[in-house]
Amino acid sequence: MGESVGVEATGPALIEQGHWLTMRDCKRVLVMAQTMTFAQRLEEVFGLLKADLRVQLAFTVGPPHAFGSGAERYLESMGISVLPWEEARRAEFDLVLAASSRGVHELSVPVLRISHGAGHIKLLTDTATLTPGEHRWPGMLSRQHLMHEGRVVPRAIAYAHDRDLEELRSSCPEALPVAHVVGDPCVDRILAARPSRELYRRSLGIEEGQRLVVVNSTWGETSTLGRLDALLPLLLSLPRDDTCRIALLIHPNVYAGHGNWQVRGWLDACSERGIAIVPPEADWQSILVAADWIVGDHGSLTAYGALTEATLLLTPGPRRAVSATSPAALLAAAAPVLSPGHPLAEQLDYAACMRRPRQYDEVAASLSSVPGQFHRLMRSLIYRVLGLGEPAHPPAVAPLPSPPPLDWWVTAAFGRRERW
Repeated sequence: MGESVGVEATGPALIEQGHWLTMRDCKRVLVMAQTMTFAQRLEEVFGLLKADLRVQLAFTVGPPHAFGSGAERYLESMGISVLPWEEARRAEFDLVLAASSRGVHELSVPVLRISHGAGHIKLLTDTATLTPGEHRWPGMLSRQHLMHEGRVVPRAIAYAHDRDLEELRSSCPEALPVAHVVGDPCVDRILAARPSRELYRRSLGIEEGQRLVVVNSTWGETSTLGRLDALLPLLLSLPRDDTCRIALLIHPNVYAGHGNWQVRGWLDACSERGIAIVPPEADWQSILVAADWIVGDHGSLTAYGALTEATLLLTPGPRRAVSATSPAALLAAAAPVLSPGHPLAEQLDYAACMRRPRQYDEVAASLSSVPGQFHRLMRSLIYRVLGLGEPAHPPAVAPLPSPPPLDWWVTAAFGRRERW
């Protein structure tokens, strides 16, 4: 075949409408996947468009982000070509999909803004722009994140719950006309996966009579991993027998901030005891569904655990930095808290014994006010913004993949016998 002059192999042709393209006159959509967390969340959104012959997707990991390490590698593992931010910023698009407000005001393109976690947990940390006495709102509800120079930046904002719109009425009423409730993709996937719990347990290698403890951590000094010196003795206190398996789920931002090698080094003692260190690119939802216990902090994964059959325990966390109406705050009022003064096995058994029926129902209900409808509602919103008619079929949503055995991740994390 002949080679087109001036067309690079890295994919810049995707943002052009030149004569070398096979599919012509497509609506062009830019996905801003600045971190691995954003990329994983946006995958639920851009996946709704990938089969439409009228749409061409392009991807960038810009503008630069403190936790951007690993995002480009994650996208490229799916066969996605990544555009440099400066090139993407100059190009013309019909829509931008973003899971963060960083840099979106630099684009003269309609932006669809989505959240990247369970509700809106962390309160605004940059208080320099607040007037004395002004209320601190979570990022996606704050004027600081939604407005720039007196105007609302996104063309559309996707929220998970009707409660979000009620709060938006107080925090940033200017954004109400472009706010839409579409639900939460993780809620829908976990609920749909619950009947497959035994399948996931067998895939993980959980045998009859064995119990699975999933320990998860968000990022930051008040996270589970930020207090590893207190957690590690508890984990290592569990009996070394075949009755209990442990998996660690650590936020991708921890790896991006410290590096894979360093995180694995800090967790060597866990690997030596047969604890599985789940890599950041792995699908964590099936592991939550398979768990007997979930031990976690104020991060999203612990809140999503309220949708599963697992008993939940919390590590001590911040109170002033967490929104009082968030799923994390509701969970903090409903779940028991780990104590460093007692063996972990005793605390797990006690929490399971004392668990009340429907103990986490309020938390689960706070995650989405339209469970089971995310992909349908989100697709409708995207096509409205694009000015296209929707495909005449329901959105195709693949089931959660079965995870590999825990023993594979133990081997992969221990020493460097395997690369992730």
